[in-house]
Amino acid sequence: MLDNRIKVEFISKSENEAFARVAIAAFASQLDPTIEELTDVKTAVSEAVTNSIIHGYNSEADGIIVIEAEICGNELSVSVQDKGEGIEDIKLAMEPLYTSRPDLERSGMGFTVMESFMDKVAVESEKGKGTKVTMKKIFKSID
Repeated sequence: MLDNRIKVEFISKSENEAFARVAIAAFASQLDPTIEELTDVKTAVSEAVTNSIIHGYNSEADGIIVIEAEICGNELSVSVQDKGEGIEDIKLAMEPLYTSRPDLERSGMGFTVMESFMDKVAVESEKGKGTKVTMKKIFKSID
C-alpha cells in the first residue's frame, strides 16, 4: 500500500544535484531515518543525478531529469530518469571503474556507490532514448 509519493523535475544543470539530494532527504525524513540511512540515500541520489547530467546529457543544461519517490511502509523507492543518450551496455556500465567519459577523469564508481548504499538498484535504458535508475532502501522498522 502506497503511503506517500512525490515527483520533481528539473533541468540538467549540475547545480541542481544538491537540490535533488535535499528534496529526497526531506521526503525520506518522514520514515525517521538514522543519519547514516539518510546519508546513504543522499549519496545514491547524488550519483544517479550526476550520471544523468554527465552521461545522459553530456553536461549540457538542455535536458530534463525527473525524480519520483514513493514510500510504502518502511521502504523508500526513488527513480531518477532522463531522456538522454541512454546506455548501450548496462552490464558493462555497472562494472566498477568503468566510465564512458575517461576524458573527464571520472572514477567509474557511480553504480557501485548506488548499489553499496541502497538495498536494490535496477537500471533500464535504451540507446538514444534515456535511462531510468530505480533504487530502494528499507529503513529500520517504524513504530
